Amino acid sequence: MSLFGTTTGFGTGGTSVFGSTTTDSHNPMKDVEVTSPPDDSISCLAFSPPTLPGNFLIGGSWANDVRCWEVQDNGQTVPKAQQMHTGPVLDACWSDDGSKVFTASCDKTAKMWDLNSNQAMQIAQHEGPIKAIHWIKAPNYSCIMTGSWDKTLKFWDTRSPNPMMSLQMPERCYCADVVYPMAVVATAERGLIVYQLENQPSEFRRIDSPLKHQHRCVAIFKDKQNKPTGFALGSIEGRVAIHYINPPNPAKDNFTFKCHRSNGTNTTTPQDIYAVNAISFHPVHGTLSTVGSDGRFSFWDKDARTKLKTSEQLDQPITACCFNNNGNIFAYASSYDWSKGHEYYNPQKKNYIFLRNAAEELKPRNKKWRTARHRGREDNAVATIHRLVSTFHGGDTGITPRDFCLCFQLAEQKVQQLTALKAVHERLTLWLL
Repeated sequence: MSLFGTTTGFGTGGTSVFGSTTTDSHNPMKDVEVTSPPDDSISCLAFSPPTLPGNFLIGGSWANDVRCWEVQDNGQTVPKAQQMHTGPVLDACWSDDGSKVFTASCDKTAKMWDLNSNQAMQIAQHEGPIKAIHWIKAPNYSCIMTGSWDKTLKFWDTRSPNPMMSLQMPERCYCADVVYPMAVVATAERGLIVYQLENQPSEFRRIDSPLKHQHRCVAIFKDKQNKPTGFALGSIEGRVAIHYINPPNPAKDNFTFKCHRSNGTNTTTPQDIYAVNAISFHPVHGTLSTVGSDGRFSFWDKDARTKLKTSEQLDQPITACCFNNNGNIFAYASSYDWSKGHEYYNPQKKNYIFLRNAAEELKPRNKKWRTARHRGREDNAVATIHRLVSTFHGGDTGITPRDFCLCFQLAEQKVQQLTALKAVHERLTLWLL
């Protein structure tokens, strides 16, 4: 029997509608709690594709299981079924028609879960744990891609026990993403490889990492023609890189930004820096979410290079996130990510999956709004300067705030020029000595 028509599952009851839960340290954003979350840290989340009516959410965990919930229109969640591995589940994905779920595990196998029959079978085998799994739907073939800690990237026809292709990587696979016809794999030792998937998978380009620390997560983004054009790469150093594959101006178009750090942008005091655990792009607006070990999620507009929102801090890290197919629901998982070692692991602490109505929060801000906001800040700053200087001179100086602004700009330029000349003089003096 198909699990889609059943109402019983691995838990009892369901959750309440969006936004009606009480505030607590584990849920400061008042988001909906998913019923019967896994019993150990949650490693991955994925919503069903648009070909499947309704919204179904899958989540894999270090409790060796993958679970499926139905998310109803009123925000209520109903647990449907689960399947087990013999090791932690590190990644999971859907087939394009929504009839199957594919799971990757530390037990070195990948499985195909047929949701109609609720049966699972092994479809892949590696010599090391499988860190990433993705379904590829091409015009001339369909397959599963698995990336492993055995330094191989393999492609599988689910009807055959042997891989249809195996590609050697320089290091272990740490994370990967696929948006046909592009695949991106980030490896240990800051390796970064782009693959093209047309006709048959092949290596397209190796990229020098724009980040200086270990890769943690990667997500491909699309252009306005809905074609994959680049990717966002997150690291353990609280930083994300936006990288285009073929940008007109690489120095200008590619950039990095800091996130998931304490003290905000105040760099004069020591900062706690947290890993970026997952990145997900909004399917409609192209904006993105990041979640981190600091227990916060943030929404960003990469085109405007602005932050849209940052959540309140949860009492444990956020380990995974995703959007549903129309972008109305944002799911994120709260559980321990072992970033502070075993001594901070509390087996009594519950894991959570939350659902948030984020349809409005992910919309890019209007350019006129941004211009008006920045103009308002500028006017306030100029007025403050005028007021301070007028006070210093004992009254009205007789010149406008704009004149003061120009004066300060000219003075700043002169200071910069003098500083540069001084530095050149010092270097010449040292060289002559």
